[in-house]
Amino acid sequence: MRKENEIYCNMCGRKLEKKEDILREDVLSVKKNWGYFSGRDGEIHEFDLCETCYDRLIKQFRLPVTQTEQKEML
Repeated sequence: MRKENEIYCNMCGRKLEKKEDILREDVLSVKKNWGYFSGRDGEIHEFDLCETCYDRLIKQFRLPVTQTEQKEML
């Protein structure tokens, strides 16, 4: 959730840490445009998850998240 240049985790409600306008932790930001053949035709959903809540969420998956190693980080 984004409010006035601040980011909050939609799951736990915690404000993500920023210092001098630089985010000091990573966040999963999701934006989904729902289309035809869904119960949400034309709706746009957006949410942010902190890393702790992301970990909590994916532990509930029946199939694990595909994970690969990034070779270079910019």
